[in-house]
Amino acid sequence: MNPINRRKFVKDSFAVGVASFISINSLEAFNSVTQSFAFDDEMMDKNDIIPAPDDPTQWQAWREALHSWKKKKQAQLNYNGESYRSEAFQWVSSDFACCFIMMCDEEFYDYRKGEYKINQLIGDGKQQYGGYDSVVLWHAYPRIGLDDRNQFDFYRHQPYGLAGLKNVGDQFHRNNIKVFINYNPWDTGTRRDQKSDIDSLITIIKSMDADGIFLDTMRDAPTFREKLDALKTGLVMEGEQALPLEHIQSHHASWAQDFQDSKVPGVYRNKWFERCHMQHAIDRWGNDKTAQLQTAWMNGSGIMIWENVFGQWIGWNERDKAIYRAMYGVQHHFVGLFSGDGWTPLSEESLVSGVYISSWESEGIQLWTLVNRNKFPVKGVLMRTKVNGERRYFDLTKGEEITNGLENGTISFPENIYCRGIACFLSIAKTKIDGDFNNFLAKQKRLSMLATDDITIPIKNIQLIRGKETVKHRAPLKGMVEVPAASLTLYMEYTVREVGAYSNIQEYIIGDETRKQFSPFLITKQVEIKRFAIDETPVTNAQFMEFIDRSGHKPRFQENFLKHWADGKIPSGKEDHPVVYVDLEDAGAYAKWAKKRLPSEEEWQFAAQGVNALNYPWGNKVEENKCNQNTNGETTAVKAFPGGISPFGCYDMCGNTWEWTGNEYSDGRTRFVMLKGGSCYKAKGSVWYMDGGPQKNNFIAKMLLMWPGLDRCSTVGFRCVVDL
Repeated sequence: MNPINRRKFVKDSFAVGVASFISINSLEAFNSVTQSFAFDDEMMDKNDIIPAPDDPTQWQAWREALHSWKKKKQAQLNYNGESYRSEAFQWVSSDFACCFIMMCDEEFYDYRKGEYKINQLIGDGKQQYGGYDSVVLWHAYPRIGLDDRNQFDFYRHQPYGLAGLKNVGDQFHRNNIKVFINYNPWDTGTRRDQKSDIDSLITIIKSMDADGIFLDTMRDAPTFREKLDALKTGLVMEGEQALPLEHIQSHHASWAQDFQDSKVPGVYRNKWFERCHMQHAIDRWGNDKTAQLQTAWMNGSGIMIWENVFGQWIGWNERDKAIYRAMYGVQHHFVGLFSGDGWTPLSEESLVSGVYISSWESEGIQLWTLVNRNKFPVKGVLMRTKVNGERRYFDLTKGEEITNGLENGTISFPENIYCRGIACFLSIAKTKIDGDFNNFLAKQKRLSMLATDDITIPIKNIQLIRGKETVKHRAPLKGMVEVPAASLTLYMEYTVREVGAYSNIQEYIIGDETRKQFSPFLITKQVEIKRFAIDETPVTNAQFMEFIDRSGHKPRFQENFLKHWADGKIPSGKEDHPVVYVDLEDAGAYAKWAKKRLPSEEEWQFAAQGVNALNYPWGNKVEENKCNQNTNGETTAVKAFPGGISPFGCYDMCGNTWEWTGNEYSDGRTRFVMLKGGSCYKAKGSVWYMDGGPQKNNFIAKMLLMWPGLDRCSTVGFRCVVDL
């Protein structure tokens, strides 16, 4: 196909599919469940997606069973759906596009300017996806557990505090976007608020004027409902796990995560049960989103848009964005259809094998959603319907009226749908066509001109943005020890978590059984280390006080700066403890004043392990009285454990405080730095916390950066190096 014809084909087809590559898992997603079964209530009760039979002759019986099950189930649960009909909750039925935002994302907050970028974020969302209806402001994980701050502190310590977040919420609200805060029920090992979790959530919601709570790892939280309603009506709870039917009355939205559709499109059980309930389909790790898009399309339901996954970039390709932009427009213009009772799943059999059709009706309007489940494009007449002279007919994915194909009292609907694409046809009474409809149609036509089959996986390369400087001296400065040059292989170990390490590849989900989540994983680096000197101890409170007195250092943002000092004075007896509550900028300012720099993680590790690659500075086994083994957050003097020095003579390289390293990385969305050494604090009670306690020399902990108020911690200090 020559380039000109190829472009025309892409514009004529809505879709926007795969030319040569598509993930194997996604290709097989629709083919893993084939159905030929009895339609019993037990089957419908237990399936989050009620599967459809392969045989079209069974579809009518399947639909009848769906209606019968719904009626019996609503009677059994004494369900009336009253809360969904109230004005306060009506926004839920149009909450199709929910954006999951990491609050450390550089597109959310500009750390250089010190300001939120809400208007730009909203504008980008409109351009790429059609728009956002709600956002989840994700705050704590995977940072939480580095010190004793709890999940609510992570909202309180955002830039400009809760007042700043109120302004953020106001900007979203001015653009008709609702705001969810996040709740981590597993956060039980950090410091406790002097009230219950729901009361802390209520305080945050009230301060921010938030609209709901995302229930991380949870199905539901019915005990929260009474207090939420007492604060204000219309507050929505949305759980990550599949929501039980009995709690649909009090939980107005839910994730559709890891739901496996049948080969022939099935129906979301909860959406079928309550048409105004919103389910957000999500495939956080997938590079191909067509499975979730098609299932949401055939269920008149929503999508969770999530590209920055806990600091790893998993971007949508341009084809999937184009599909969703068209979906978004149709769903919003006809929101009443998709939340009404006129839904007929698999309403008719397509004239083309592998294409499936559902219908949505109300007075004077009938809309058909179509999906192509084939791994190849289809072209031609997909369906026919009887002509009504009082109606007009449209192809909504092209934004065009259908005027040809009238024959023997029927009208034919032709379309080209690329592999695994979608289509949409409309029959509408002439009296219902107004200016709003014409504007909508024109917008859909403009979007169709942007359709593309580009399935290139978007990549954001991680780059070193700070840490290349050198500070040369002829000999080690006072209080420093020399480390020789070396050419060696370094083995760095990290705990496999969703945050990853240097790479954006999710090592633990690619099938290698040795790379399971929460297990250790080794990174191999071949490095050339030049001769350098390193501080024999971490920088102490006394040393940092001297720096402040002589330099007059005053950071731009004062939040949590030297928080452990009282009225600018070192706590009595802590003069020779490592300084904490300093961020990377503070540490860098000290190093510059001292005519030094911060070490790379490779330099730090070599200084700790020596030429024999010891596990710990003193040897290969954990030993008593070699380091601070507290996990309650109590630091010790930097020379309290002389038996724990490293082969080159460094003190305190294990267990007292994590130490900043000077290599700062960014992929343009997430900045991070590697911490070394472990600390005297360890949050207990959940695997989701950051690592704590004493750590091996080769262990690295990835710390996502945002701004000083969060980056300054009670458990992170630093030491300096110079080049020789």
